[in-house]
Amino acid sequence: MQKQHVNHCNFADHYYNRIKLKKYHLTKCLQNKPRISELARNIPSRNFSCKEFLPIKQENKKSLSENMDAFEKVRTKLETQPQEEYEIINAEIKHGGFVYYQEGCCLVRSKDEEADNDNYEVLFNLEELKLEQPFIDCIRVAPDEKYVAAKIRTEDSEASTCVVVKLGDQPVMEASFPNVSSFEWVKDEEDEDVLFYTFQRNLRCHDVYRATFGDNRRNERFYTEKDPSFFVFLYLTKDSRFLTMNIMNKTTSEVWLIDGMSPWDPPVLIQKRIHGVLYYVEHRDDELYILTNVGEPTEFKLMRTAADTPAIMNWDLFFTMKRNTKVVDLDMFKDHCVLFLKHSNLLYVNVIGLADDSVRSLKLPPWACGFIMDTNSDPKNCPFQLCSPIRPPKYYTYKFSEGKLFEETGHEDPITKTSRVLRIEAKSEDGKLVPMTIFHKTDSEDLQKKPLLVHVYGAYGMDLKMNFRPERRVLVDDGWILAYCHVRGGGELGLQWHADGRLTKKLNGLADLEACIKTLHGQGFSQPSLTTLTAFSAGGVLVGALCNSNPELLRAVTLEAPFLDVLNTMMDTTLPLTLEELEEWGNPSSDEKHKNYIKRYCPYQNIKPKHYPSIHITAYENDERVPLKGIVNYTEKLKEAIVEHAKDTGEGYQAPNIILDIQPGGSHVIEDSHKKITAQIKFLYEELGLDSTSVFENLKKYLKF
Repeated sequence: MQKQHVNHCNFADHYYNRIKLKKYHLTKCLQNKPRISELARNIPSRNFSCKEFLPIKQENKKSLSENMDAFEKVRTKLETQPQEEYEIINAEIKHGGFVYYQEGCCLVRSKDEEADNDNYEVLFNLEELKLEQPFIDCIRVAPDEKYVAAKIRTEDSEASTCVVVKLGDQPVMEASFPNVSSFEWVKDEEDEDVLFYTFQRNLRCHDVYRATFGDNRRNERFYTEKDPSFFVFLYLTKDSRFLTMNIMNKTTSEVWLIDGMSPWDPPVLIQKRIHGVLYYVEHRDDELYILTNVGEPTEFKLMRTAADTPAIMNWDLFFTMKRNTKVVDLDMFKDHCVLFLKHSNLLYVNVIGLADDSVRSLKLPPWACGFIMDTNSDPKNCPFQLCSPIRPPKYYTYKFSEGKLFEETGHEDPITKTSRVLRIEAKSEDGKLVPMTIFHKTDSEDLQKKPLLVHVYGAYGMDLKMNFRPERRVLVDDGWILAYCHVRGGGELGLQWHADGRLTKKLNGLADLEACIKTLHGQGFSQPSLTTLTAFSAGGVLVGALCNSNPELLRAVTLEAPFLDVLNTMMDTTLPLTLEELEEWGNPSSDEKHKNYIKRYCPYQNIKPKHYPSIHITAYENDERVPLKGIVNYTEKLKEAIVEHAKDTGEGYQAPNIILDIQPGGSHVIEDSHKKITAQIKFLYEELGLDSTSVFENLKKYLKF
């Protein structure tokens, strides 16, 4: 069913991503299998494909030196070495003096100072799992480095396998566990490594296991969550003192503490779940720091209490956020707590001195749209990266001793001079101001005649993705305007922004989106005949609803794994996520008010014979989150409505193109699929009647075909 688990606070993801410039040799690339299989079944509903754009899986080689801005290097070298590209490197973790990461088809480690050269030790060959193009999704190292655990999956499936490798002169796989979601290591009183992990079944994480290895091998179930609307994930506090077992749904959470030094003892409940109360826990010096929305206003605030008196009546208010502030992340250090925030659509870092409760608020560069967190064991520094859709991540470090923020030195990315980022607001029909982030070339003349690509999501309290995507940069370089609409239902302005766009307020998000597009046109950014709209997953609800209510605002739409049949999906309790999603969409099976309200905006339910924009839909054959059946039914009903409208309109009517491209595999969204990217861009250029020659030449600098 729809979409994604929502980790309301990102510090559940303890590892980090970083971007590197990798070198590839074309002769080797051509020997590898394509990223997306050419052997997809010929499903009758597939009426369009882009086989000429099949990507090639790349091999990793050592990166260039870091004494110059990475993106400047790629610009200067691409003309002579077009086989180079950017690649996001996931699941890299530092432990002790080593860095653990994936190199080619292997889990490897190297000394920290040698992490960017070819001097590494192979720990495990992923090909032993007999999976199609496996990659490492997450890595955890046991405290004394006797073991390393890695979660491995493929791009065509969400199912993950966790392998445990015993380290030594000859590393060997000690065990493997299927369908693992989150996992963490602790060490018991006997210095034995204990792995806690959650087992995922039908997209639900309800069971927690703990396992040991070696002579005292054991594997036992530790906890089972009985409420099907809740899921479980594990998080190890920054100081490794406690393993937290987080049990939550979209609006409520409950946390249990597992003693990091006595993992066989019963866990301790911090506070029993209270409907509507979310909380997350960190630890420092026998105190718990609790990020929670309890109390008024119902936005996140930081509280603390003694670790031996964790119940809610003992929580003391420690720090409050400004109104309309999104808490992106929290990082705990020996003497400081660092909050990563988004306020008024700009990024901030608040550094709280724990010795004197001092607060230093740092406003980050206006081009920055997102954080990428860095793992860090150095108590003196807090490193992180900033990124935007058109600019690769750049490193920053806050040095506590100096009380200053330092940025990566080197040549400034030329995009800062050739493009402009604007932040404006649209007024929705009820008077709410809706923030937007806009990118365009600085030297663009007559913006009203430029093509516009609008992005929207608006669900689960999740921010609209604004990470770096090479194809977005190429579009801006080719004269496009990009607009990101931060509508209600998302989380950009805090928890209330989400609450105002869910359940029986979902239509607020639709009104916001309509207001954003009209405001863009009114302020001279493009026009309806050059306006396109894109979304993925649950963002498809608002896009599909707008196509029904105001199709004249748009020329073309691209959707990926879109949620388009809300009513029938939420009435089917056999689907894996229906019960978990009730807090977002409502319960149409038992609540007539919810049922009637969903009918008002559900894209599938409101298709009528009328003129629609052209629509390109990418769907995935075995997607468990958004079932293919709903997308196919929507497409067929839409085509029937268009045919009926064409008959009534008469000769000369140019019907829109409705394209359904069904990809093989069961992954919900393959973000960096080259085939998908090129198919969508080709569609947009053809629909707007634009020459795509230069954009594809530029795109080849980043993507391998």
